[in-house]
Amino acid sequence: MLRSATRTLTCTLPRTLIGALRGIVERHLPDSLIIALLLSLAVIGAAVGVERQSPLAVLDMWGSGASSLLAFSMQVLLMVLAGIALAGAEPLSRKLYRLAGVAPTPGRALTLVSLISLAASFLHWGLGLIIGALCARAFARRVAVDYRLLVASAYSGVVVWHGGLSGSVAHLLAGQNHVFADQIGTLSLSQTLFSPFNLGIMAGLCVVLPLFNRLLHNPHASDAPPSLPANAAPPTPVRRPRPARIVERLNHSRWLSRLAAGLGLAFVLYDALWQGRGLTLNTLNLALFSAALLLHLTPQRLYACLRAGMANTAGLIIQFPLYAGIMAVVAQSGLALSLTEALIAPATGASLPGWLFLSAGALNLLVPLGGEQWLMQAPAVIPAAQALGTEIPRAAMAVAWGDAWGNLVQPFWALPMLAITGLKARDILGIGLLQLLVSGALIGAGLVWF
Repeated sequence: MLRSATRTLTCTLPRTLIGALRGIVERHLPDSLIIALLLSLAVIGAAVGVERQSPLAVLDMWGSGASSLLAFSMQVLLMVLAGIALAGAEPLSRKLYRLAGVAPTPGRALTLVSLISLAASFLHWGLGLIIGALCARAFARRVAVDYRLLVASAYSGVVVWHGGLSGSVAHLLAGQNHVFADQIGTLSLSQTLFSPFNLGIMAGLCVVLPLFNRLLHNPHASDAPPSLPANAAPPTPVRRPRPARIVERLNHSRWLSRLAAGLGLAFVLYDALWQGRGLTLNTLNLALFSAALLLHLTPQRLYACLRAGMANTAGLIIQFPLYAGIMAVVAQSGLALSLTEALIAPATGASLPGWLFLSAGALNLLVPLGGEQWLMQAPAVIPAAQALGTEIPRAAMAVAWGDAWGNLVQPFWALPMLAITGLKARDILGIGLLQLLVSGALIGAGLVWF
């Protein structure tokens, strides 16, 4: 009896604490747009009050910087629309629904979705967001599991992106003429992405995160998915009458879709393989849209699906200029440098990677772009690493991992997945906070001791 009571207590107490923390976040976390507005005001106030910048100078930084991410925001918007189009494609939905049959229990579903998202994020961060969202929707249709936890598990894969093949800091430092080449030279990918410590952290996360996400499932809670999208039911093919007019036939033309999609996929293969440029955000978007066009069979079906999903992209569109303004103020006012120097001040040679990791995670809340964040922190990171005798590749990857780690509680990068899955930031960020604590301990230990 005592053993049974002890087992019950050890299982129930953590779940109670987890549930309480999730409940606090879900009840009290503001909408992601409100968070962006509050961060804007806080950064402007700090630039004036802490960095002693004039109010007019800070206003100019913020206003001028607000338009700096317009091109990138269009790329991300197209990626989200492509994800929405794929989510609404009948053939892919049926395939994913069958795939969900491989994991018929909540624990298996959470584990498999986590692994798929981690693998896709390792290849490309955009791929991880899209594939993770599609799998979460598909598995929620078939498995009785908390939809919010399923989406949060899919989103947790984003934590590995900066240590993966699309990591911007590592590729930036591998260039011959990067900004800091005169100070640290060129760092090969074997020193950063394919170093033993980076691969070790990656392997550890691929084991720990899926198991932790599985542990978060509460078998005694209601498994009804609270916010499953209205169009998430398994689609059934509908026979449509043959159009009479030529214009209508073009709208429903399968050969036109196949021709356009074939050209798009041919260019992606040519650019990525023949030209050796790899998978960029532009070619990823083209590949996703080409696949969506093929799967929807006709241009009209693709357009109808996109039109139905456009409403979910409004929050994404409006928040990019706000974060662009925040990043401009943080960079130009000196806030980024001051924050980094303050957070790494207690560091020794051995502990510097850990402090850099924490500083990057904190700064990521304001600057959720890895490459930009490195450019802001490097003027403090490089001299500190050289003075304390820390390897530059390890210091640079500590910043990269901190940036990716902070994304678990930063709603900016959750927006694409939220737009596809139909959830709000508060639905998954409480779980993200728990994932942040567990993954942070593993990454920090890997950076300092591995």
